[in-house]
Amino acid sequence: MNPHYTYFLILTASLAGPLLLSFDKKVAFYKNWKYLFPAMLLPASLYIVWDFYFTGKGVWHFNENYIIGIKIYNLPIEEVLFFFIVPYCCVFIYECIRTYFPKIKDKATADVILMVLALILWVTGIICYHKYYTSWTFIFNAAFIAIIYAFKKYFKTFDAALFLVSYCVMLIPFLIVNGFLTAIPVVLYNNAENLGLRIYTIPFEDTFYGMLLILMTIVIYENLKSKD
Repeated sequence: MNPHYTYFLILTASLAGPLLLSFDKKVAFYKNWKYLFPAMLLPASLYIVWDFYFTGKGVWHFNENYIIGIKIYNLPIEEVLFFFIVPYCCVFIYECIRTYFPKIKDKATADVILMVLALILWVTGIICYHKYYTSWTFIFNAAFIAIIYAFKKYFKTFDAALFLVSYCVMLIPFLIVNGFLTAIPVVLYNNAENLGLRIYTIPFEDTFYGMLLILMTIVIYENLKSKD
C-alpha cells in the first residue's frame, strides 16, 4: 500500500460503517441528511480556519509521508475532510443512542455537569493561556457551553443528557481514530503548546477539541430539525 494514502484510508474506514448503517430501518439516519449537511458547514468552516492558524503557528503539523499531498492553503485535503467525516459519524452515533435508549431523560443533572465542566475548562484555559492548544480549546468549549445556557430560548431543543451519554460513546471510536493518527504518526504536535498529558499517544486536549466540534454540530442540527 502506498503510505501516502494512510490518512485518507483511515478516514474512509471511519466513514464506511456509519454511512452503510445510515439506511438501517429503525434509525433511518439518511432521512436526517437534509438537517445534518447544513449543520456541519459552520463548525467545519470555523475549524478549518482554526487549523489554518495553528498549522501556521506550528502548534501541530502533518507528516508528508502519510498524506496524498493535495492541500488547501497549508492543510492536507484529508484534514479538511476530517471536519465533515467525524461529525457525520458522531451525529450518527447520537441518533442511534436516541433511538435505542429513549429513556435518557436526566437533563437537570446533565445541565449541571456541563456547566461545571465549562467552569473548569474556562479556569484551566486562563491559567494555561501561554499554551495555544490548551487555552484555545478549553476557553472556546467553555464559551460555547455558556452561550447555550445564557440564551436558552434559542437552544430549547438541546438535550444535555443525550449529548453527554452520546459523547461518552463517541469517544471510543474517536480515540481509536486519533490513536492511529498520532501513533503512526500522521499528525505531530508541538508539546510546548499543550499540557503534555496523553491518552496513549493522543494529546488530552483532543477530547475537548472533538467535543466542541460535535457539540456545535448537534446544537445546529437540532435547531434545524425543530424548524421543519
